[in-house]
Amino acid sequence: MTGHDDSPATLRTDGLSRAWGAFKANSDISLSFAPGARHALIGPNGAGKTTFINLLTGGLAPTSGQVFFGDEDITQLAQHQRVKRGITRTFQINTLFPGLTVLQSVLLAIGERRDLQSNWYQTVVQRTDEIEEAMALLARLKLAPDADRITRNLPYGKQRLVEIALALATRPRILLLDEPAAGIPSAESMELFEVIAELPRDVAIVFIEHDMGLVFRFAERITVLVGGKVLTEGTPAEIAADPRVKEVYLGESHGE
Repeated sequence: MTGHDDSPATLRTDGLSRAWGAFKANSDISLSFAPGARHALIGPNGAGKTTFINLLTGGLAPTSGQVFFGDEDITQLAQHQRVKRGITRTFQINTLFPGLTVLQSVLLAIGERRDLQSNWYQTVVQRTDEIEEAMALLARLKLAPDADRITRNLPYGKQRLVEIALALATRPRILLLDEPAAGIPSAESMELFEVIAELPRDVAIVFIEHDMGLVFRFAERITVLVGGKVLTEGTPAEIAADPRVKEVYLGESHGE
């Protein structure tokens, strides 16, 4: 099963596979993500979710199959080329600039997008449009009060929001989140997802998440991966009612 409407997919895969010797991490995955999607990837540990994200972003090359961004075959493009086209990801372990303030970090990301190569900070601080863009982004993520705080001093949940701010500074058309709530207390993770849910619909969001409460509250489509293959895809209601999903994943999660 692929996209859920007739609009052209922002990102899609055709028969995407990745193997290391006899081990097949992903096998023949054909999925599409519509513009503005809120799409969760779930499955047991070892299901191949992070491998799939790495194939989408260019962190890994597929053994076979193709990745398309709109109508363009991007299978051979490097990661930085995919970012330029609008495909941005975050990681399970956040990759921030710990010694910079929140505002400085976002200005750095904006400067990189605008190819302000040398003396980036001196250049950017003199340009109010970059500062205005950065502060608007921080306000959207409810981080404006923390703009002048050193990133490493923030609570972990807010550090994850800063990471999303850095990703959004690239102006993505699709944002890939690999377990954004990992390691965050449940109250903070709900706040994090509420902020994510408020992001504009011109950004499609694909996220890996183990917390089924968050998945069923915030996803509009869910794909279940098992053993590197797509078991099924559907709405949250369809997935919740699927006995195969309960057997391989939901039932298991209740027993953890």
